Amino acid sequence: MKLMIALIRPFKLEEVREALSKVGVNGLTVTDVKGFGRQKGHTEVHRGAEYVVDFVPKLKVEAVVADHLIDSAIEAVIDTAKTGKIGDGKIFILDMAESTRIRTGESGESVL
Repeated sequence: MKLMIALIRPFKLEEVREALSKVGVNGLTVTDVKGFGRQKGHTEVHRGAEYVVDFVPKLKVEAVVADHLIDSAIEAVIDTAKTGKIGDGKIFILDMAESTRIRTGESGESVL
């Protein structure tokens, strides 16, 4: 099992959710986050005043994915979240040591 963490633009969430569902990823956790990468934020104009936005709003999408689905899940996120502009986001993949369903006590990939 792998933990996939994808940082994406907020307006791309529904497309990413649908694409992951199509490849067999059934559960997601979504968190509103703010941060910056190489772009170091950006400048915006509001009511004629220019100001710097240091932290850019993103969504952090987390999913535990079976090993045989991870490549498809990564492709699904890339295909749907990509706009071709700076700030599209990142995907991180971590190994999952164990998982347990609290209600039944079952563990391993059967939890997914």
